[in-house]
Amino acid sequence: MHIHILGICGTFMGSLAIIAKQLGYEVSGSDENVYPPMSTQLESVGIGLMQGYKPEHFAGVDLIIVGNAMSRGNPAVEHMLNNNLPYTSGPQWLADYALKDSWVLAVAGTHGKTTTSSMLAWILEFAGLEPGFLIGGVARNFNVSARLGKRPFFVVEADEYDTAFFDKRSKFVHYRGRTVILNNLEFDHADIFDDLSAIKRQFHHLVRTIPGQGLIIAPANDDNIDDTLAMGCWTPVEVFGQSVNNIEQPGQWLGETLEKDASRFKVIFENDVVGVVDWEHTGIHNMKNALAAIAAARHVGVPARQSIEALGQFKGVKRRMEHLGEIAGVNVYDDFAHHPTAIATTLEGLRKQVGNARIIAIIEPRSNTMQMGVHRDKLAPACAAATQVIWYQPENSSWNMQDVLNDSPVPARIFSSIETIVETIGREARPGDFVVIMSNGGFGGIHQKLLGELHPAEKKDVV
Repeated sequence: MHIHILGICGTFMGSLAIIAKQLGYEVSGSDENVYPPMSTQLESVGIGLMQGYKPEHFAGVDLIIVGNAMSRGNPAVEHMLNNNLPYTSGPQWLADYALKDSWVLAVAGTHGKTTTSSMLAWILEFAGLEPGFLIGGVARNFNVSARLGKRPFFVVEADEYDTAFFDKRSKFVHYRGRTVILNNLEFDHADIFDDLSAIKRQFHHLVRTIPGQGLIIAPANDDNIDDTLAMGCWTPVEVFGQSVNNIEQPGQWLGETLEKDASRFKVIFENDVVGVVDWEHTGIHNMKNALAAIAAARHVGVPARQSIEALGQFKGVKRRMEHLGEIAGVNVYDDFAHHPTAIATTLEGLRKQVGNARIIAIIEPRSNTMQMGVHRDKLAPACAAATQVIWYQPENSSWNMQDVLNDSPVPARIFSSIETIVETIGREARPGDFVVIMSNGGFGGIHQKLLGELHPAEKKDVV
């Protein structure tokens, strides 16, 4: 069977293509933006790529998989419909061809899906289970975002975004998860959801698909998750919480910090200490992600102590507080910040790690929701843990960030030029600084530009 994927260079669709190739299908695809790293990753496994969306790309194709970025009016989509060509969505194809007869471990939530999915996949790998997985990022323990693996276990990042132009359900309802993590729930994706209630409703639809013999893993004291489960729940629930700074969120699973940055913490299950996680990661949010992953792994037979040992070797995910380098004494990080809560938790975790050192946050509010200005009132307070903030706002932005600047609890500036940001940081950064670049996109190649600007061979004067 020859499968052609529309929008193949997206993170989800590119990962889907790799799994289809591993299943033995002939795979090709087209996209408007065929460029590295996804293009090179796909070409390296023998997947043919085509630039643009042209009807002639469908020659010899048996099935078209339509990415959710495709819409009516696209020439390939119109040709497909007019000629009654067979098509499906990415999530539906995954369910029908890759997840059939699998024990699906699905990780859902507004934040932490990629990191938690990567932790869970690594734990199962460490335990010798050789899981399949599809993750919305590159897990550094695997250096790929997807693989078919060995049945029955398959870990999937379960996104609430809509499925396709012809299927407006959230992606995650297709996956039929048996072990499901509901990490958290906040308002996001304002381009497709009218309000928080609409998102809760989709999460409720997910809960409806989970077997009674499955397991839901959920956080303590998350009102939005509690509201969702109150709509109806037919599956056992295990709750995870935390004990930090004399504040407890009790649960069956409890994390108790041994270092203020959560780089070491006890794992407690039903009042018994089962071990201590000692790893290179920081932040209460990552501790919670780990608790959820440990609980999910236990549901498929991995002892908590073995999961704890695995997490000690967890390398993290590319673009999730990924350390890009230390140049002239300046540490530079890349983080996939898509929401004010994600910005806040990342910066707070770094602050606990570095103490009083200067933290310079460079932020591009790039997600559809932030570009619409929906979270404008939350952006300024989200940066309180930084020493200073540089906001990037292109000249064609749909809303003015001046109010964010006015409300900022720390010194902040707005720039409309990436080159100016790079030159400014290159001039002002000094040894001992921590620079965090935060965006869910490529940010105009700012990462390498800044590293080049800071390089001792090019940097004239470090203040």
